[in-house]
Amino acid sequence: MTDRPYDVVLYGASGFVGKQTVQYFADHAPPEQVRWAIAGRNRQKLEAVRDEVGVTVDVLVADGQDQPTIDAIVAQTRVILTTAGPFALYGDALVDACVRFQTHYVDITGETPWVRTLIDRYQTQAAADGTRIIPCCGFDSVPSDLGTYLVVRYLQRELGGLCQQVSACFQGYGGFNGGTLASVFNLYDLPGAAQLGDPFLLNPTRNHAQAEIDRNRDPQTPFFDSTLNTWLAPFFMGVVNTRIVRRSSALYEEWQEPYGPDFTYQEYLKFDEPLAWLKATGVTAGSALFTGILQQPPVRSLLQPMLPQPGSGPSEQTMNAGWFSCELVGTAVDGHQVRGLIRDQGDPGNRATVKFVSESALSLVLHLDELPGGRGRGGILTPATGLGDVLAERLRQAGMTITVNPSFIG
Repeated sequence: MTDRPYDVVLYGASGFVGKQTVQYFADHAPPEQVRWAIAGRNRQKLEAVRDEVGVTVDVLVADGQDQPTIDAIVAQTRVILTTAGPFALYGDALVDACVRFQTHYVDITGETPWVRTLIDRYQTQAAADGTRIIPCCGFDSVPSDLGTYLVVRYLQRELGGLCQQVSACFQGYGGFNGGTLASVFNLYDLPGAAQLGDPFLLNPTRNHAQAEIDRNRDPQTPFFDSTLNTWLAPFFMGVVNTRIVRRSSALYEEWQEPYGPDFTYQEYLKFDEPLAWLKATGVTAGSALFTGILQQPPVRSLLQPMLPQPGSGPSEQTMNAGWFSCELVGTAVDGHQVRGLIRDQGDPGNRATVKFVSESALSLVLHLDELPGGRGRGGILTPATGLGDVLAERLRQAGMTITVNPSFIG
């Protein structure tokens, strides 16, 4: 792939999140090391983004559902970064081309049934060729997956113990963009929507014992956590993130680098006083109501026009004022605990997502030999199995707080 004209092509660059990736690359991709271009369906919109950001990069045009034009783009680059969702509608041709041309791939999807189809179709070939196809490199699911990986490895390397469980607790502020909401709505229109409740949806094998399934079921009710001394509630993104973390654990076990025996992972929303119990209860009820609406097509069709549409999103002020915090607690088999923290300023679904996916792509371009498993590892991977410590260090260098410490208190 060294003779290809581009290192990275940013596909979907005229969308709401796509424009932000263009700005991020303009600010952070070293021009002497990274040759990049932007791509999408509409040349005029792409050129407008290029001119607005003020960069001199090539513009490539291809409809996400037109395989020949997608092939022509993918064949020219070492890495594809795509923000063009819903991915179940616009991602198939890109992934198919990436596997055939052995081009590495990252995206920001949270559409786990679609990711399952990628595993079934492409895992064997991508693994054989050493092609890294890494979905879910945005806020879904880097903090959960990378944070768990770092906590587990700290327990093993520094304390000499295997990990039994990790819990992650999220807090944050921000807004939704129309593209994310469109992906959520489309998710419930897909035949695979019934699979969303499977806690091991993305695992290499899915013949799990009933006791293991019961241990990993999604939490449904708020509760008081004595370790954190506050109230927690089920996190609405847990149905995505937990599946990614469990795939990471299963893949590392296949590679003889297990997290620990009967490893479990769950995640929650954390609420501060005053009235933490009331906040936790209210958010749980609201999330359940929204999920119920999504499962009813007639009601969903009434709600959708009232929400942000694709191409729109929060204001610059809202995105800049946003923030997120992911606190992790890892418990070893012998009872030792480790605390982890991933925190950053900026709207989670936009600013943080752009940083996560952009640094993921740059990890593939600039540090391929240093990634987990070395240059030869491939398959439908996760942030932890495909990028690991390299991504963590790049995110630290980009200003994100990432710490793991047995005495840390968040």
